[in-house]
Amino acid sequence: MSGIFTIPFKGLKEGRYDFDFKVDDEFFEKFEGSEIKEGSLLATVVMDKRTSHLDLLIIISGAVIINCDRCLEMFSYPINCENRIIVKFGEDNSNDDADVIYLSTDEHELDLQQHLYEFIHLSLPIRRVHPLDKNGKIGCNPEMIKKLNELLIDEEKEDNTDPRWDELKKLMNNKN
Repeated sequence: MSGIFTIPFKGLKEGRYDFDFKVDDEFFEKFEGSEIKEGSLLATVVMDKRTSHLDLLIIISGAVIINCDRCLEMFSYPINCENRIIVKFGEDNSNDDADVIYLSTDEHELDLQQHLYEFIHLSLPIRRVHPLDKNGKIGCNPEMIKKLNELLIDEEKEDNTDPRWDELKKLMNNKN
């Protein structure tokens, strides 16, 4: 039984084939513990079928809803990525190259669900914060930013320091 995110390649002649997959909230619900819960993306797979292998170009575009690392509110983050996968047939499972998949010669379709999930997550930045608005200001919740600024510790204003720590700081900064 073929799934929603599979490509049935058996029986196709050599040549180029295009497949479109809708990636939405239902897709992300299938992955327990996914940090993305909502999204609206289109994954276009351009498959070049050859006698010895399949060459897949996967283009994903759209947006996902993620948490801001600064203010903890949700925001829409655009996703635009391209990835290439080579599918070879045979029993060589050396796994030396992450972009090469080996399938048994008995296989008749390729499930891309896990690959799409990983490509989307890999396109997210390490630090996820609201983008700047059209005026160049932080898009974060102003109340949360105000609260964070109140809780910031200003080292210069801190007068009650222990002299022992001052000596250690000098050593760390190589200021003898």
